[in-house]
Amino acid sequence: MTGTGTTGTGTTSAPSTPSTSRATIAAIAAELGVSVPTVSKVLNGRPDVSPATRARVEESIARHGYQRRRSATGTTSRPRLLDLVFHEHGAPWAVEIIKGVEEVAGPARVGVVLSELGGAHRPRQEWLDDVLARRPIGMIFVLSDLDPAQRQQLETRSIPFAVVDTAGEPPAGVPTVGSANWNGGLAATRHLVELGHRRIAVISGPADVLCSRARIDGYRSAHDEAGLAVDRALVRYGNFFVDGGYEHGLDLLRGPDRPTAVFAGSDYQALGVLRAARELGLRVPEDLSVVGYDDLPVTQWIGPALTTVRQPLREMASTATRMVLDLAEGRPPTNLQIDLATELVVRESTAPPPR
Repeated sequence: MTGTGTTGTGTTSAPSTPSTSRATIAAIAAELGVSVPTVSKVLNGRPDVSPATRARVEESIARHGYQRRRSATGTTSRPRLLDLVFHEHGAPWAVEIIKGVEEVAGPARVGVVLSELGGAHRPRQEWLDDVLARRPIGMIFVLSDLDPAQRQQLETRSIPFAVVDTAGEPPAGVPTVGSANWNGGLAATRHLVELGHRRIAVISGPADVLCSRARIDGYRSAHDEAGLAVDRALVRYGNFFVDGGYEHGLDLLRGPDRPTAVFAGSDYQALGVLRAARELGLRVPEDLSVVGYDDLPVTQWIGPALTTVRQPLREMASTATRMVLDLAEGRPPTNLQIDLATELVVRESTAPPPR
């Protein structure tokens, strides 16, 4: 039963003052006038607790700094699971992320549970409650994150988590693994400038995603470095998918003063640009140079082979997985924020502009 009595007034400390000793489920239950099973249900994400009682229990858990003790490795029959959470996993690069996680989780005999948030960058509370119910040993979020209250819920349950390629600013105190997106945008645009291009378009990802903005910042910096003005009409925000590259590509390349080069914020957006160019009768690289981003396996096999920025997706995922597994064993990482290097890979889709 979920009791509704008032807070006890015995020898317990005032509700506003966290206990200096380690909080227990029993102490939290006694303070709130609810049963021990009720507190346990909240901790385990069970749905059969009223929203008002759940909120009171969560507030007390946070105020007392309660943390569930981690089970020693091998002492529980519960399967060891790691949740891998994408904001949406239809993206082609998701396969590389999954491979990177499996490279570390597999040998550690940890199962991987895949989830997606339907395009949102933060999960619904109901979804998180379901995750808490299965008590994973850790979680990895890709282009997504938790709000402060949700982070607190994971911390009180001793469930460590890390973020790969955070959508916004890296949250303080949260393990985060990304890549040098600004440098990638700089290298891609610098390569096109050095070939002689002066009208260079960019089609990045969504404007509300940090890596998209960082790649455009690198693009702008390459222009500044070369003393070139940025034409705002050539700066576009897409969606990282083929259709975004195709639609923006058609719009850019149909104009009378079209760009001679396009830097696409993902390889799949670059594929969309290639299709738009082909439909408009433009040859790549003779009439138009195209640079992608990610260096997915397909880029070596299309014609022409795509010049692109290699983003170490698999290494990013494996690094984040090692961080989470270390945290689950009580070993905090020495560095909470890691950005891995990017590299320009020059192939056949770029050349000097037509004369």
